[in-house]
Amino acid sequence: MPPAKRASVDDFYACLPEAARPHLAELRELGRAGAPQAAEELKWNQPAFVQDGVMLFMLQAFKAHCSLRFPLRIVGDHKAEIEAVGCEAGEGFLKLPYKRPVPADLCLALIRHRVEEFEATGAKW
Repeated sequence: MPPAKRASVDDFYACLPEAARPHLAELRELGRAGAPQAAEELKWNQPAFVQDGVMLFMLQAFKAHCSLRFPLRIVGDHKAEIEAVGCEAGEGFLKLPYKRPVPADLCLALIRHRVEEFEATGAKW
């Protein structure tokens, strides 16, 4: 059964299970720090950071992990760095298990890379 449709970004965070809250709160703050010009919006019932109408990246919550999702090229360009910190890189996402700390430096670097790419080229998803 799909999760209930959220009314707002704040509703999304308020309804998170306890295990997910610390990770998603940290990722939200990293998103705000790395993409200060972006607005937070719900996309596909998940929080996304959007600038000038273009989605830069998205946060996703699951039962045992969360994900930081980017266009495929961003994760592909940084796959070695992602694996070096012991995280799993999938097709456009960085998988972050709740039982491990968020690799904040890496996440912030990926967010900043995506923002720089967008600001330099206007690259969409």
